Amino acid sequence: MVTAKRRRFIHANVAWMLAAALVLALLDTLSYELFFVAALTGFLIVVELTAPFRITPTWRRRIKWIILLGLAGFGYVTVQRILAIISVGAS
Repeated sequence: MVTAKRRRFIHANVAWMLAAALVLALLDTLSYELFFVAALTGFLIVVELTAPFRITPTWRRRIKWIILLGLAGFGYVTVQRILAIISVGAS
């Protein structure tokens, strides 16, 4: 059963992602890469803002693996952007 704190965590993440998609769409800059970076940033912020002080529940301990995957994806996006900039500058 989902606890109130876990539900609040999920709602905050979903709200952040919807807001990020809406803002990017309004600015006409919506792309997978920008949405991923905005969603990852929001996820990390929500993780830190909702971190418990004393006892860490089991479901929160598994978040570190999601963070690692997100940072690996961020590294991939960053490398792709750098390679695109370099290839444009080289020609």
